[in-house]
Amino acid sequence: MTLDPIDQRLGAHVGADELLGLAWLVDDSNTVATGAIGHLDAARTTPVRTDTIFRISSMTKPLTAVAASILIEDGVIDPAEPVDRLLPELADRQVLTHPAAEITDTVAARRPITIDDLLTFRLGWGMDFTDFSPKPFDAACAELGLGAGPPTPAEMPPPDTWLARLSMLPLQFQPGERWLYHVGSAILGILIARATGRPLSRFLAERVLDPLGMPDTGFSVAPGKLDRFGPHFVEVDGERVVFDPVDGQWSRPPAFEGGGDGLVSTLADFHRFARMLRGGGELDGTRILSEQSVAALTTNHLTAEQIARGGPEPDGSAGWGYGVGVQLTDRPEGPRAGAYGWAGGLGSTWSNDGPVTGILLTNQMWNSAGPLPVFATFEQLLGERGRRSDGV
Repeated sequence: MTLDPIDQRLGAHVGADELLGLAWLVDDSNTVATGAIGHLDAARTTPVRTDTIFRISSMTKPLTAVAASILIEDGVIDPAEPVDRLLPELADRQVLTHPAAEITDTVAARRPITIDDLLTFRLGWGMDFTDFSPKPFDAACAELGLGAGPPTPAEMPPPDTWLARLSMLPLQFQPGERWLYHVGSAILGILIARATGRPLSRFLAERVLDPLGMPDTGFSVAPGKLDRFGPHFVEVDGERVVFDPVDGQWSRPPAFEGGGDGLVSTLADFHRFARMLRGGGELDGTRILSEQSVAALTTNHLTAEQIARGGPEPDGSAGWGYGVGVQLTDRPEGPRAGAYGWAGGLGSTWSNDGPVTGILLTNQMWNSAGPLPVFATFEQLLGERGRRSDGV
């Protein structure tokens, strides 16, 4: 496979005005290919470059999980321990009698929330991918100002305030019962900050970003780098509108450093993170995690019943490790069993599939139907590269 077919196939989506711009990377251990297509701005005056800084949203989750895994190795936290010591706001939980119940219709939690529950998204709070119908719990979240979505980014309160508000609500499910998306990573970021006595951003920088050489990854974009940053777009009523401008939410340090969705990054930076995991926790002689910790992070922890009730993929083909989705079965034109990675709803995706790493970063968020079609094309490209590496 040459570079031209990748650019042509991804570029067709930009040419069709599906999105304004993207940057991509494919690494098959023998060669690393990158490309940038389209523009950063609606006027199409500033081209996307391979060093453009993108909002990676939920691709933040794997980095937060790595930070927590470092603390587990250091003996600072234990996956089996209740979160109560570091997050006393979450002790003595009440649980809804059923997901659509009024928030006062509760029973006592059968056990405490553990750190493992946060890592595996089984704490009892989060998005249920099988049911997006409005519920009293959702209305209570909105009333407490616990974050909102499009058309503008969520302006989250400081972590202690956010957690105090969240603690006023019951759990949606019993701890350990269901896989529910996102909230576990947000809480995990707060736990890491409390366990280390410093902000999540500082611990990430000290133990992950700086050692790996990831200078463009963080919770905001420094003023001197804004020329490599652009606005982000969303489709509303069939029209492309600005979701976040260059001088918007990510142009300054946030009040809430979101462990689930707050980072910006580049192809080169995230490639180094992906290579570290692919290398068993080590990159260029710098060890971030042990091989055992990487294995724990990239191995499915969900039971068959939990996956059947609602896991990362509607068809049950994927489980969940620590902050990453884990492919359980081969897809005919996509990842193979054992592949892992994750995507971001603002329009990004990453996977490690055997010897193949793929990263796609865009400047348009997914729509209500899910990922833009360009992501399926990229998955097919990676699948072709993976099969070629297998000699198929």
